[in-house]
Amino acid sequence: MSDPDGSRPDVEGGAARDLTEIASHRGIKALVTRPHEESESLVLALASRGVGAVIEPMIQIHYCAAAALDLAMVQAILCTSVNGVRALARVTGERWLPLFAVGEATAARAHAEGFTTVESACGAVADLVRLAAERLRPQDGRLLHAAGNIVAGDLVGALRARGFAIERSVLYEARPVGALSAPAVRALRCGTTAFALFFSPRTAAIFVRLAAVAGVAECCGTITALAISAAADAVLAGLPWRDRRVAERPNQPALLDMLDAVLAERR
Repeated sequence: MSDPDGSRPDVEGGAARDLTEIASHRGIKALVTRPHEESESLVLALASRGVGAVIEPMIQIHYCAAAALDLAMVQAILCTSVNGVRALARVTGERWLPLFAVGEATAARAHAEGFTTVESACGAVADLVRLAAERLRPQDGRLLHAAGNIVAGDLVGALRARGFAIERSVLYEARPVGALSAPAVRALRCGTTAFALFFSPRTAAIFVRLAAVAGVAECCGTITALAISAAADAVLAGLPWRDRRVAERPNQPALLDMLDAVLAERR
């Protein structure tokens, strides 16, 4: 995992300022590497634990200017990211087709966008493959994977191997940011950042590279890195973290459970 129309994601202005205000009133900080529009619930969850947030997205989403999708003979749509759902909602007004989501956050976004039949695989791409194979039949029509230019796993290949006709429609690009912001560099250097949260191997890799460029790699020695998966954690191994932990499941609630465990240990 992991925003569109310009140099910063859609949540410019009021919402972003509100999140920053919440974060500014906390002493201990956590570096949040998700885009602003995906960070609201996380920032509130951190605040409830007495932890502020330094919101520093590692990618920016740029929606593709695509024509309306051809959904003829499509029996279901598959989404492996929240941004895939957002992008899908921009290019079609259809909400009646069954939508299968990789996890709860993606499913929640689909409900928010008005899709009426939504199921969550509650896991990773392999779980979504299993769910689709259980619920659908190849002879009932083709599948559409609404996705970005970079995807994790081989959803299309796995379902084709099971006899399904499926195509991937690239509806957005996830572009890496060019540098860490000045506020993020200051937060890393001042020693109040106790945690860094990573939600995909790609965003972890971007941070590792940008931290070196900004000269703040050594600052990670006071920070505990919390990764959503073992794959994301492995990318972080090159930095001198105080500690590294991996969530038991690849989702935000499990990552917060891991944060709770670390906080309990420190108390």
